[in-house]
Amino acid sequence: MLEFPRWKYWLVAIVLTVAALFALPNVFGEDAALQVVRKDRAAVSEDTVKSVRDSLAAQGVTVTRSYVDQGRLMLHFAAVPEQLKARDTVNDAFGKDYATALSFASRAPDWLRGIGLRPMPLGLDLRGGLHLLYQVDVDGAVSQLLEVYEQDSRRALAGAAIPFVDVTPVAVDAAKPNGLRVLLPAGADAEPARVALRKLMPDLLFSETQGADGPAVQMLLTAAQIQERQDYAIQQNLTTLRNRVNELGVSEPVVQRQGVDRIVVQLPGVQNSAEVKDILGKVATLEWRLQDLTNSVSDAVQRGRAPIGSKLYENAPGGLPVLLKRDIIVTGDQLIDAVTAATEQGPGVSITLDTAGGEEMLRTTRANLGKPMGVVFIEQRREEIDVDGRKVQRDIKEEKVISVATIQGVFSNKFQITGLSTNEARELALLMRAGALAAPLFVVEERVVGPALGKENIRKGVTALVIGMALLFVFMAVYYKTFGMVANLVLLANVVLLAALLTMFKAALSLPGIAGIVLTVGMAVDANVLIYERIREELRNGVTPQTAISKGFEKAFSAIADSNITTLIAGIVLWAFGTGPIRGFAVVLSLGILTSMFTSLLGSRALLTLMYGGTRRPQRLSI
Repeated sequence: MLEFPRWKYWLVAIVLTVAALFALPNVFGEDAALQVVRKDRAAVSEDTVKSVRDSLAAQGVTVTRSYVDQGRLMLHFAAVPEQLKARDTVNDAFGKDYATALSFASRAPDWLRGIGLRPMPLGLDLRGGLHLLYQVDVDGAVSQLLEVYEQDSRRALAGAAIPFVDVTPVAVDAAKPNGLRVLLPAGADAEPARVALRKLMPDLLFSETQGADGPAVQMLLTAAQIQERQDYAIQQNLTTLRNRVNELGVSEPVVQRQGVDRIVVQLPGVQNSAEVKDILGKVATLEWRLQDLTNSVSDAVQRGRAPIGSKLYENAPGGLPVLLKRDIIVTGDQLIDAVTAATEQGPGVSITLDTAGGEEMLRTTRANLGKPMGVVFIEQRREEIDVDGRKVQRDIKEEKVISVATIQGVFSNKFQITGLSTNEARELALLMRAGALAAPLFVVEERVVGPALGKENIRKGVTALVIGMALLFVFMAVYYKTFGMVANLVLLANVVLLAALLTMFKAALSLPGIAGIVLTVGMAVDANVLIYERIREELRNGVTPQTAISKGFEKAFSAIADSNITTLIAGIVLWAFGTGPIRGFAVVLSLGILTSMFTSLLGSRALLTLMYGGTRRPQRLSI
């Protein structure tokens, strides 16, 4: 007798019902939309919704739908030109307190959104937007670490009252600096300096050298420390880029590591690529230094170099040069928060430091009341120049003194930077709030996908899927008759189940993903073909129809399992080692294998048992 446990019927029914519910939002399509969020991350109020809609209506912009979703105002439009006009209108009217982001939003009804169901996110090739591939300067990360060690060495030697001439980077058996050299006065004993420095940095390799100018203590990074710093730089840059993307308010961004030292950033819906690149790739940080009042600025300018222990900056406010001490009080790495603020001197940035930075600032301001302190903005970038007819890239590091102010009172972790324009204050606050990059980033690939091309890709992908499934449906119906129609229903269920899983896991669907769905449909057909051919074989052996169905599923199971498991292993390997489109294809392929096994083995058997099982005694099968 052909039977199927009742609990398995319930399992198939519940799984397919839930899958249909999760896949439903994908049916309604998307509108061009505009996100409006408060810059302080508070929820948008209903009064704001009304004000925004009134402003848009006054400019002749038609909003087809609006609602507040997770504290963000979502505005739907019939076309992209309306969306762009709305963005400009909102930025002009509400740009002081609100940020906007171009995006796409589902047309799904409110009740689906109310229970938390969203359509699956689309990849950049389907949605349109900006694709950036960054190269991380891992050598620059090591140089930044050496700068920190240099500063710590100066403080440690000064705190221990050990005289020294200078601390400079050094490259020993390496193309790039991999250590520091502390030059001591002629005739000095190097042992006290070595002991003090080893106490501060016990993991470095120490040695003593004797030069023409005097003894020196040399400290080198180990190969393991250099590798660790390079890995840290990539992870920190990933975090910083994600923070900066979040500050920009881009919908459904992708920021992930690619290969050894590269990071890929995909920003769906972004069209102002120049502004985005400028913000994302900017290697910017701040340093606070005391002004050097002992040495002459004019003498330093005439000599073209600063005296030992100081740095000369020729681009201070007012266009005048200024000497600042090399000792850094605090840096942007110790910053917790930075927001724009209106001060008595004009636009500014309110700074909040961490505990260590606040303590150092408190100690410095307490000991230097009435003395000037400078704020240095440091930016690194790479530019391409023409040298003897060849394109050569060079790294540029710009250090600009953005403020020099007298310390009027004692303060610690909360203070303000003034003397900035409105745009400078806004950009500085965004960069500092998002965090400093641990190493410079350089764009090695840029690709812009327009919204029209994305829609065309969707149309072609869906057309390929529909044509492929239609041909399969016709073949199965003609060749296997009633059993072929059962297989067709199972194939539809498989596509619904796969769409539901992609939606649940928020896996972005791309063109390779659509190819994976088509391949999954073909694989699901293979499983049904194996089962049906086994059933035919049993019928030719003279067994009853019910027994043929039962034995067909049993004997086909091992072949189906073996072939799907080997393909699943390949999919997992592609996911683990692939990037970008390859990983998207692997995700769909792996999930599709699981769904095809479920629908082919459980779904098909449930339907065929309902049709031919139980007390029925079919004399022949339509196969």
